[in-house]
Amino acid sequence: MTASALPLIAIDGPSGVGKSTTARRAAARLGWQYLDTGAMYRAATLALQRAGLSLEDRPALERLLAGLDLAQEGTRIFLAGEDVSEAIRSQEVTRGVTPVSADARVREVLVEQQRRVGASGRWVVDGRDIGTVVFPHACCKIFLTASPEARARRRFLELEAKGQAPLFEDVLADQRRRDEADSTRAVAPLRKAADAVELDSSAMTLDQVVDWIVARHLAHP
Repeated sequence: MTASALPLIAIDGPSGVGKSTTARRAAARLGWQYLDTGAMYRAATLALQRAGLSLEDRPALERLLAGLDLAQEGTRIFLAGEDVSEAIRSQEVTRGVTPVSADARVREVLVEQQRRVGASGRWVVDGRDIGTVVFPHACCKIFLTASPEARARRRFLELEAKGQAPLFEDVLADQRRRDEADSTRAVAPLRKAADAVELDSSAMTLDQVVDWIVARHLAHP
């Protein structure tokens, strides 16, 4: 790690690749903390939906963002003091989070919060622009990816385990739609940082992915 590098692991990658679970487990292994930036954008999306606002409602949106009260305690996400950890994983929020996370005003507010939290270091952070925009000086950058089919299969099984009855074709189509939106958005599009190491997890178990990332960090602290 260079003198200017921040002791922080940045894990970027497309939706459905398991970034959050991987980052949580890697943080636990290292005795570090985990910052769930994706959950922050989901919570902001939930706040907009509950307020009945769209991104075009500029004055009302700016007022909502100015008073946005988000907090993370362990793995739980709170919106204005309410635990919304389950609510932000609904399909309605999932469908709405992509345009919200691409909005420049939303990103400005949340990136500022993320940088303030992570400035002390010893965090594992996941998202789509962590190594490129939020923490460009992170000591360890991983671009975690997997094929669209592998990611859709994981999401399909996750929804089934929750008692839902999705069609795999629909889950895959939604996966491809989100990939396209994330990689082509005007603000902080999904891309691999020049100094990030890419890891294709299509044929790997979660434990294997975590082992690889922890070993990579310990070998290049």
